[in-house]
Amino acid sequence: MIGGAIRVGLSSEELDRLGQARNVLKLSRNDLAYAVASGKDGATTVAATMICAQLADIRVFATGGIGGVHRGAETSFDISADLEELAQTPVAVVCAGAKALLDLPKTLEYLETRGVPVIGYRTGEFPAFWSRHSGLRVPIRMDTAAEVARFLQVKWELGLRGGALICNPVQEEDEIPAGEMAVHIAQAVAEVARVGVSGKAVTPQILARIVELTHGRSLRTNIALAQSNARLAAEIAVALNGSRYPSRPGNCQGDW
Repeated sequence: MIGGAIRVGLSSEELDRLGQARNVLKLSRNDLAYAVASGKDGATTVAATMICAQLADIRVFATGGIGGVHRGAETSFDISADLEELAQTPVAVVCAGAKALLDLPKTLEYLETRGVPVIGYRTGEFPAFWSRHSGLRVPIRMDTAAEVARFLQVKWELGLRGGALICNPVQEEDEIPAGEMAVHIAQAVAEVARVGVSGKAVTPQILARIVELTHGRSLRTNIALAQSNARLAAEIAVALNGSRYPSRPGNCQGDW
């Protein structure tokens, strides 16, 4: 979001502007319209990106990891809007699982309850963002982009609302083992809790602290998995574009 305009695709100059700007909003469904109406700059969460993708008639996009059910959500009710968006917006999201600082079992349970298909790409295990393994099984495994594209086509032709989550584990040479990450996550979570950070600021603060604790290794893994997810999302999009699935009427182009 730049000056209240939703931008689908950014120039180098626009990326630099967002990277250097102050008071950039973290946008989700609840405040996307506010940012447009008030001319704000913002960076979109998975939920808001799904909304923007649907407006632009984009069926597939890649991210690093989705938000999910936070630890202690049984008392805090802290659950990412990403999960609800996946249940209602017809966009497929390619990711490396949910961020491992979350409650991954509860995240999978929530997705199942809301009818969101969770697909493991060439894996039967739910990846844990920086790590390939979480010990949690995914309900569906698919091994080719064409398989995933066919599944998406059938899902939407059946009139089943919502998107799908395609989980692509980070490459083995780029991962940080789950046991090692668990130590860093526990320390970062405890430190952020002690200083009283809450709401939308929690996850960015924890992620920033993890970068420090891993001496930048987690950031390098993040970049590697984002690149891998982008490649897979592109393959799925190409396969889906060759299918018979019709475009949504009233395509949107340019700014909103």
